[in-house]
Amino acid sequence: MGFLDSQVLIALALSLIGGLSTSIGALFVVINQAPNLKMLGLLQGFAAGLMLSISFLDLAHNAINSIGFLKGNLWFFAGVIFFAIVANFIPEPTVAPISDVKSKKKNGDEGGKDIMKKHRRQVLFSGIITAVGISLHNFPEGMAVFLGSMKGLRVGLNLALAIALHNIPEGVAVALPVYFATQSKWQAFKLATLSGFAEPLGVIIVAYLFPSSLSPEILEGLLGSVGGVMAFLTLHEMLPLAFDYAGQKQAVKAVFFGMAFMSASLYFLQTSLPEDMSL
Repeated sequence: MGFLDSQVLIALALSLIGGLSTSIGALFVVINQAPNLKMLGLLQGFAAGLMLSISFLDLAHNAINSIGFLKGNLWFFAGVIFFAIVANFIPEPTVAPISDVKSKKKNGDEGGKDIMKKHRRQVLFSGIITAVGISLHNFPEGMAVFLGSMKGLRVGLNLALAIALHNIPEGVAVALPVYFATQSKWQAFKLATLSGFAEPLGVIIVAYLFPSSLSPEILEGLLGSVGGVMAFLTLHEMLPLAFDYAGQKQAVKAVFFGMAFMSASLYFLQTSLPEDMSL
């Protein structure tokens, strides 16, 4: 499939929206210096609702209807197993509590400049490792956006929106330790932004690996696998973070609000887009 193919360009644009949302997370750090973790938790819960709707009510549902119950489930759980392996080797980084960062500063001041420098080096290293981990972690998400865009604008757009909201806390996870270690807002913002480029890179690589035309059965199966990937990501990583940051009750409300929002977005997309545009 050529790089200038319209589907590839659409997928690339959508993945840029999702990937560069890490910059928004970095802005939480460089502007406020103390990001509101409850708000991040609510965003995670909202994004989890979007992802659950996409996974079960759209991707997995369509795969089962198109290729049958058995094949649809096999593809779905293949996606679950694939991302479980990815998560095992590249666990999702979390945002350290602000109190921990402040205590590190305090301990550093009391222990002298040498201890503080060592502290900063350790934190900077953790920030760099986090950025690398997020980049590797986001690569399959770029693949998911590409496959969704091959199905139609609706699937690709919804995946990109959900992933974009999910990536905001990831930007915080990178920017917070880098800013603490370097005291440079630009370095924190730059590294968090660069970590998001793994998603469009995933689109570019997959566009060259996949044939220009896939059979409907294979495409539906792959999208079923994407549903499995998204479901695992949501239940294994996004919901626990939402509970930790926002509390169980508030996070659950955000999840259902996200599901309702996704249902409404599907309806308005179907009624507002031109008839000749793929959905």
